[in-house]
Amino acid sequence: MNLDAASTEVDYRTNTLVFRDVVISQGSTRVQAEHARATGLNFANSRWTFEGKVRIDGEQHGALRSDQATVEFRDNRIARATITGKPAEFEQKRNDSDQLARGHADEIVYDVSEGTVRLSEQAWLTDGQNEISGSLLVYNVRAQRWQASAAPGTDERVHITIAPRSAPGAGKSEAAQPPDRKPGKDESASPRPTAQP
Repeated sequence: MNLDAASTEVDYRTNTLVFRDVVISQGSTRVQAEHARATGLNFANSRWTFEGKVRIDGEQHGALRSDQATVEFRDNRIARATITGKPAEFEQKRNDSDQLARGHADEIVYDVSEGTVRLSEQAWLTDGQNEISGSLLVYNVRAQRWQASAAPGTDERVHITIAPRSAPGAGKSEAAQPPDRKPGKDESASPRPTAQP
């Protein structure tokens, strides 16, 4: 575990440490913020609070950004980060393309050991092409899979927008109509006349 800061204050009466312009890193996980507060310089089992331009870089090229975060350390390792903001944001470069998986919510919980990002309250996520929104979205950063659910006990539903894939080398195109499109009730089932020369 490495800690780097522009300045540090220690209050021995309350056993509180305050850091300014701080970066904590461990392996591929990195936490940085304008301010951090901790009770004791102990990474064994502790909670740290970060404020101001918080950025957490995680495994698989993922990143979280917010105004505030609480990071839990267990057994001298970063175990879990809870970020809040209006909104808190997540992004990860997808392995299979140049597209980014991006999302935002009022609260995002990154569980390092499980490799999951849990977006809740006003949650929205895109894989770079399709979009999904709902009360709770869980994204597995290792498998690059997501699950969505509505809030229990409500009529709320999950909303998904699926964009058609374009052919390789083709520019952006408008969504194509399904091949078995049936005429609506205001449309005639007979073919439309064509203009004669």
